Amino acid sequence: MARTWWTRTRLLALAAGVQAGCGVLMVVDMVSELPDYPSHPASALLDAVILAVLVLGSVLIAGEVRRLQSANDRMQGRLRVASGAFADVLEDAFTGWRLTPAEREVAFLSIKGFSVDEIATLRAARSGTVRAQCAAVYRKAGVSGRAQLLSHFIDDLLAGTELGARPG
Repeated sequence: MARTWWTRTRLLALAAGVQAGCGVLMVVDMVSELPDYPSHPASALLDAVILAVLVLGSVLIAGEVRRLQSANDRMQGRLRVASGAFADVLEDAFTGWRLTPAEREVAFLSIKGFSVDEIATLRAARSGTVRAQCAAVYRKAGVSGRAQLLSHFIDDLLAGTELGARPG
């Protein structure tokens, strides 16, 4: 995709350069023919139409460049997930959900597949404390349990979208 994006961008840049050069030549030509326009209205009209088409083309190229940049930004988000930045993405979601440091650790361990008792052992905490922290994580994430919490990230990965915080 990156190669396609760069190729399309280069072609658009080339087209924009050629079009800008043609526009400059057109304006120079129109200025030099100003004294002749009253006697040749068709020529003046043709020059105006050509200049309008050049301007329209420039607007369309600018729109395409913006669209390509937006698509590139979306792909960068997907690449971030695919390149192993899953932990960073989790942290971004956790920040969006406003999890405490303890809730972040519990959520991370839960997503990794540890049971409540295993998390309690790892954190030297009581199972009841871990259960309460899990409940807080689920409430803040807007999910009903561990399966939905994991599903939030799996669904986004399968859809190829940028992971992030959901309103909760």
